[in-house]
Amino acid sequence: MRKWKLSFMASLGYAQESPEAVVDSLAEIGYEAIGWTLAHFNPRTHNPKQLQKLVKATQAAGLEIGEIVVQQDYVTLDDTLRQDRIQLSMECIEAAATLGLPTLNFFTGPAPWDPNAPVIGRDISEGDAWDMVFRTYHRLLRAAEKHQIRIAVEGVWGMLCHDYYTTRHLIDHFQSPLLGVNFDPSHDILAGNLDIPWITQQWGPKRIHHVHLKDAVGKPRMGEFLFPLIGEGLVPWKAFFQALDAIDYQGCCSVEFESFDYHKNVLKGDTAEAARISHRDIMALLGE
Repeated sequence: MRKWKLSFMASLGYAQESPEAVVDSLAEIGYEAIGWTLAHFNPRTHNPKQLQKLVKATQAAGLEIGEIVVQQDYVTLDDTLRQDRIQLSMECIEAAATLGLPTLNFFTGPAPWDPNAPVIGRDISEGDAWDMVFRTYHRLLRAAEKHQIRIAVEGVWGMLCHDYYTTRHLIDHFQSPLLGVNFDPSHDILAGNLDIPWITQQWGPKRIHHVHLKDAVGKPRMGEFLFPLIGEGLVPWKAFFQALDAIDYQGCCSVEFESFDYHKNVLKGDTAEAARISHRDIMALLGE
């Protein structure tokens, strides 16, 4: 019997809808939690009353807020831009703490889909990139420790932290109980790390602050991989769910729907239908 809650990230078409419409949709489908992005939770564009209303609307629908997805790219040659991204991240930490939201999702960078992002080894050395990330997370962790907010860093394909081993380097550098991972097995799959249950065991319940549910197939190069529907890729879902149960994971597992062509061409942008399909597929894999 699973102890974790099934969540859905309010991205894609949901990002343009009101919080009330999103939570009503997800609650009706059967989700137990939601991951809000900066589209709905941004202290620079939403005042404190709006953020408080967002939390109340979520709770009124019977949903838990599993995480706030901040995800800023901190590896950039533009120091002004980097400082602004760090400042936004710290503002999100403070806002989340005020509202009693314990977990924020970050990554490192550079974003491989951004044509303006530096390429490690060409525009910036790997050592300099790590220095940027270490300095950034030093500041983020000071804010997190002040407000007792958990940081869930996600290893993402093409970034400095992109799989278990590279993300482990960041986690081990700080040894803070507030710094853990947003474990998305699709990125380890793209890196060639196929033993997802073993990685789950290595992280354990104290380091896994949140989980993303997304499948993957292909090579970690732009245009050569897909995040297909859950169950169609290389993630060993049944073994992964068993591993989560084995470590007694009790947080949230959030569907991050990134089957972009399917969403656009087949579902015609209907994110609620994407959420419904994902819920059905996960329930089938769980045997519920």
